[in-house]
Amino acid sequence: MAEALPRHLRGMRAFSSVEWLIALRYLGAQRRAGYISLISLISFLGIMLGVATLIIVMAVMNGFRSDLLARILGMSGHGVVYVVPSAADASEESRNVEALAQALAQVEGVRSATPYVEGTAMASSASHTQGVLLRAMAPAALQTLPRLQDALVAGSLDALGTQTGVVVGTRLAAAHGLEVGRRLSLMTPHGSATPFGRLPKLRSLPVLGIFDLGFLDYDNSLVVLPMQDALELLAQPAPHLIEVFLDDADLVEEAGRALEAELAGRGVFVGWQEQHAALAGALKVERNVMFLILTLILLVAALNIVSGMVMMVKDKAQEIAVLRGLGASRYAVLRIFMLDGAAVGLTGTALGLCLGLLFCRYIEPIRQMLIWLTGADLFPVEVYFLQELPADPDTGETVSVVLMALSLSLLSTIYPAWRAASLDPVEALRYE
Repeated sequence: MAEALPRHLRGMRAFSSVEWLIALRYLGAQRRAGYISLISLISFLGIMLGVATLIIVMAVMNGFRSDLLARILGMSGHGVVYVVPSAADASEESRNVEALAQALAQVEGVRSATPYVEGTAMASSASHTQGVLLRAMAPAALQTLPRLQDALVAGSLDALGTQTGVVVGTRLAAAHGLEVGRRLSLMTPHGSATPFGRLPKLRSLPVLGIFDLGFLDYDNSLVVLPMQDALELLAQPAPHLIEVFLDDADLVEEAGRALEAELAGRGVFVGWQEQHAALAGALKVERNVMFLILTLILLVAALNIVSGMVMMVKDKAQEIAVLRGLGASRYAVLRIFMLDGAAVGLTGTALGLCLGLLFCRYIEPIRQMLIWLTGADLFPVEVYFLQELPADPDTGETVSVVLMALSLSLLSTIYPAWRAASLDPVEALRYE
């Protein structure tokens, strides 16, 4: 009777076409055991949705981090050097800062180093008053900020090199009712001393341009103005800040050590990770927590595979006994049931991968459709600082998710398959 069965079911050999045929037959719906196929379907959907959800969420987290940091670092640089004043004369101090910036720009890994001025002021108009952030650098240095150049919706940055005026964000312009040509009043406490106290310094400057960076804080409070006007408003003799852009923002620690060696006590370098420590830490913690939480979906799906296959082994006990009686080895039975679980895991993972990447590709149209259907503002700009929902799938993370799903699927088949292979055919057929 053993000769009636093909030889590839008799020993520990590679998966054969007959083993695949039997495994797929066990997965198919049958009238007597349709509930087993239902459990297999639920397991398949769990693996698929788990893989897709993990890919989508991790891609959104990566895109959110990359886009947010690009918007922040595109304006504030990868690091700042706080220069220690070294001269009493303003012109000499300016020359010293400029020379130091040129020396820092020659450090390996540094793309540019530019002196700039930054401070706070009160902006007022006929309709509104608010605190703003003043920022100024040389006109030529403004050309090194392509993000600001590309974000202009009205006016020009070039005008700052020849005229006195300001460039403001769209939200600040809307709050004050500003257009190109209108004037904005800026006031700082650094005025002249009088017998009645220190008077504030007030300047009324025309609007030369309006930008839309898509980042709430900048669009709502940043005011770009000429260097000399900023020094006058803030009562500073010379700029004491140097903005540093690196070739690779992730190598800020290595570049920081080289910059500190070049500074030799003339200033202190602070990288973007220290400047935005709270934001960077929150993004990292949120990303790790979301990954752990969503991994539970895959664990639940893997448990469904285990429970479904255990029930299948119990239901197919007599058929397993017949196979063993025809000459199938324990290893052949083990492979058949491992193929069942692997088929569920492999197909679920493959479709989940396709679904996740497809969702990432069209995530913004999908968000807009959901907003239209529900009427709810998903991911509002006031909370998430971004006008569009970004998705940036990382190849390494995607491969890790796929490998984890396949590993859990294969591990979940070990116990049921071992139980099927250990089944005693005599005991299984005794009560038939």
